[in-house]
Amino acid sequence: MKKILKLLVLVLVVAFLYFGFTTYPKLDLISGFSAKSVASGHFLDNRPVALIEKTDNDIKMIDLASNAVDEAGKFATSTVYGLKERKAVYREGLGATLINDDFDISKPYLLPKRTKAENNLPFPFGNNEPKDSLFSTVDYTKLKKAVDNAFDKTDGIGKRTRAVVVLYKNKLIAEQYDKNFNKDSKILGWSMTKSITSSAFGVLAKQGKIDIYKPAPIAEWQNDDRKNITINDLLHMNSGLEWEENYSKICDATKMLFQAEDMGKVQLDKPAQFKPNTHWNYSSGTTNLLSLILKRQFKNHQEYLDFWYSAVIDKIGMNSMIVEQDMTGTFVGSSYGWATARDWSKFGLLYLNKGNWNGEQILDENWVKYTATPTNTSDGKYGAQFWLNAGGKFPDVPRDMYYCSGYQGQMVAIIPSMDMVIVRMGLRDDNQGFDFNGFLKEVIASVKK
Repeated sequence: MKKILKLLVLVLVVAFLYFGFTTYPKLDLISGFSAKSVASGHFLDNRPVALIEKTDNDIKMIDLASNAVDEAGKFATSTVYGLKERKAVYREGLGATLINDDFDISKPYLLPKRTKAENNLPFPFGNNEPKDSLFSTVDYTKLKKAVDNAFDKTDGIGKRTRAVVVLYKNKLIAEQYDKNFNKDSKILGWSMTKSITSSAFGVLAKQGKIDIYKPAPIAEWQNDDRKNITINDLLHMNSGLEWEENYSKICDATKMLFQAEDMGKVQLDKPAQFKPNTHWNYSSGTTNLLSLILKRQFKNHQEYLDFWYSAVIDKIGMNSMIVEQDMTGTFVGSSYGWATARDWSKFGLLYLNKGNWNGEQILDENWVKYTATPTNTSDGKYGAQFWLNAGGKFPDVPRDMYYCSGYQGQMVAIIPSMDMVIVRMGLRDDNQGFDFNGFLKEVIASVKK
């Protein structure tokens, strides 16, 4: 009996030590992810908590969290086994922010000034319902089958597509949603937000207010080798700065998104590992540093808040979009852009039309070309905060396709040779069961060039 008790004690000690070394350090990140996800999904898109837990938070280890929502206080809290409680607060006009104990909820805050054009135009150049358009070059039966194939059959979870929108020659030719979602549903784009950040720089460059080929205006770098890093290097993800982005573990990216007060500063403080323009390394920290650089270009915080919307987002009628902030009021340009699938398609259309929006040149045509030009050292897969198919990642898709891409398979595909934009939002990427190459191939095949 004593031997059995000793064995049980030993097993418990080993289990406790294993938990302590492997899981406990992750609890803060798990509950942080969960609280932020619940607060954003519930208050931004009116999703029931149960739906968020079943879908958005149906991720290994994240599903360990227990969540609660305070409707009156507009915040969500999450814990894991009753440990490591984290809180995310929602503020109308700003979205949700994951906070720590030092954050002053009562402190006054500024809101971006939003504008909504009353142009009475149909979608996509306006917000009215799209007009029926029939193209002799489109096989609509084949197109419908291609779009249907992107969605699961009843109660399936293999593809987990939430929305598909297809634009062709500036017209809507296909649109479909999964249950619980519709044309008004705001969906998180995750890293597609990086492309929004890049566009803000594109507008500043067009206005002659910034030169991306000059060293980044960061005072903290002026006494070391980092002073040679340009904004161009940062946009291209080849600054040479140290960064680890591996969401299967605790890394720079997870600590930044779920623990840092000032997300831009996380990459700013990293040392240089390589000379600029010699090593491509995907870094969400770099994009948040770019957002911080943008913030420092303006005289005051209100101008910074307004610029993102007035320069690009509201300019093209993406009125559903909210880009959320960190605790210091910096836009999380790497990851936290929410918008309807229709509005995400508008962003793709801006680039498809070479920066021109219904007759107004929002971005310089050369900026769009720059965006879609392969970054040195990326093997043809990355441009300026956009992914590219120049290296043939999708073998059955035109090589001129470039795209916004986000966690779990968010995509805005821009295909100039087909005069087409394809949006897919969901919870599976091409490493988790969704065949992007096949999906894009089928949609493209429905249109004769």
